[in-house]
Amino acid sequence: MNMFIYIILLSVFSTPLFSAELMNAEEIARHINSRDEGIAVSRFLTMELTDKRGKQRIRKTHAFRKYYDDEKRTAIFYLEPKSIKDTAFLTYDYQAANKDDDQWLYLPALRKVRRISASDRGDYFLGTDFTYEDIKLETRVSIEDYNRQTIGEDEIDGFHCLLIESIPVTDEIAAELGYSRVQQCVDDQIWMVRQSKMWDLNGNPLKTIHSSDIRQVQGIWTQHILDVVNHKTGHQTKFMFSDVQYDKEINDNLFTKNTLKRGL
Repeated sequence: MNMFIYIILLSVFSTPLFSAELMNAEEIARHINSRDEGIAVSRFLTMELTDKRGKQRIRKTHAFRKYYDDEKRTAIFYLEPKSIKDTAFLTYDYQAANKDDDQWLYLPALRKVRRISASDRGDYFLGTDFTYEDIKLETRVSIEDYNRQTIGEDEIDGFHCLLIESIPVTDEIAAELGYSRVQQCVDDQIWMVRQSKMWDLNGNPLKTIHSSDIRQVQGIWTQHILDVVNHKTGHQTKFMFSDVQYDKEINDNLFTKNTLKRGL
């Protein structure tokens, strides 16, 4: 065989023409949602809210989450400052696609528990740049609300990520969520989202969420800092988690409307 032809054939068959096919986005979403989060968790959450002029407000809370088979319950109780103390939030997240989640907010000034309807889930949560839906999902993703595809690879904070793009399945759901498009960088070693970018209903950049200080707590990968920049308002939110405990006994009574009103 002619040496020149041999070299060409050797090059063709020894060097891949394309990189390995990237994992399907739906499979990535399943990996994210099946990641071990523990049966229950107790943690303190400090919220740092900064407006476009640099003025800061600090909120301190105690947050709890517990799984009941396919149902997830989350409760957040405000501790400081005095002006917002005793405000509380409760959500029941059901896995069944045909069942709306239940969410309630207790406002001490009104002395009543207000139910958050499914159509309100795109509203911002108590002055932060997270929506009620963002708070409910936590580190998971909604399977039913989006059509998604893998669009490439990226690197965040030195970690390799798979990049997925998600589009709401209907215009009505997009209006509820407040997003026309979402891009997420998913760490394919620990299956956590390290960065999310959202676009508003007109297709303009809305906000970016950056997750950092991700480390294991009692064997479970845990994010300790979430930074959000709202590109439309210039407002920023930082969530800082501390004293995270997955092995602490959590009383079921915490996840009731009576406890919302009564407080910790």
